[in-house]
Amino acid sequence: MALEQPVVLAVLAVAVVVACLAGVLLGWRRRPGAGWGAPVARAERVRMLPSVRRAVGIRMLGLAGIVVLLVGGAAASAIVGARPMQETIVQPETHSRDIMLCLDVSGSMTDVDAEVLQVFSRLAQGFEGERVGLTIFNSSPVQVFPLTDDYAFVRDNLDRVRGSFDYHEAIPEFWVGTLNAPGASLVGDGLAACALGFDHQDDERARSIILATDNEVTGTETVPIDEAAAFAASLGVRVFAIDPTDAASASSAALRAAAVATGGGAFGLRDATTVESIVAEVEAEDATVLKGEPRIVRVDDPGPWTVVVAVAALAFVLVAWRVRA
Repeated sequence: MALEQPVVLAVLAVAVVVACLAGVLLGWRRRPGAGWGAPVARAERVRMLPSVRRAVGIRMLGLAGIVVLLVGGAAASAIVGARPMQETIVQPETHSRDIMLCLDVSGSMTDVDAEVLQVFSRLAQGFEGERVGLTIFNSSPVQVFPLTDDYAFVRDNLDRVRGSFDYHEAIPEFWVGTLNAPGASLVGDGLAACALGFDHQDDERARSIILATDNEVTGTETVPIDEAAAFAASLGVRVFAIDPTDAASASSAALRAAAVATGGGAFGLRDATTVESIVAEVEAEDATVLKGEPRIVRVDDPGPWTVVVAVAALAFVLVAWRVRA
């Protein structure tokens, strides 16, 4: 049993020694033969009476009990005051997921992107261990913020980006850099850029991309969608795509095949479940358990000493009342 403040016991020991010395000095200062009360003739006869001897014995026993209870209660109180500590070695664990939001910010995607951002802004309040990042793209990709577990920062930026969809200027502030190349909705380039946003490749973390795109590619992609998906899969990243176009089209089939190849899937915008379903699948994936550095945790552990103090105090009151009576 470790004590947080052992000095309390030292103070008690000093107090006991001082009390004993004070008692000895008071005894020495008394005159020999002097009594505490008035002298009574033939008092020795009274003291020899059986009833008196019994009463004196009971009183002496009570006084001895009072001393024992005082010393014992004070000792137990000192131990409680010294704060006995219980030491335990713990190794914290965190469940980790990395989630990159990859949003096509071409004009037709405003409503879908707003839904995705709104859901994640709400979910970020309950995240613990997850890291969230955001990359947007049109003809060129731009990282809005990297993977982070600063959820206040995440919610603030998600809300600000969502607010940018109600734009009146030609290019909203957050969209600057997404039109640096010819074309529009270059999904392969956007997906490859999002996959590059995952850091610490040597760490085992559950990694997912939520890709929202209108899938209407205009222009030539630097990285075709199938190659971008293969790159993501090589990093252990699952892709979940939201496709608002006709599911029977060739482009939708290519997007679905690319997402499935990574272990993810594709969802139609008008499906009964869209963003909420994707989030449920992402969170259903077994998160990697990360073990932190072992550390010693110390907590107060007074054990039975508080009970001893309470019992000693109650017994002292009862014995003192009985002796006085």
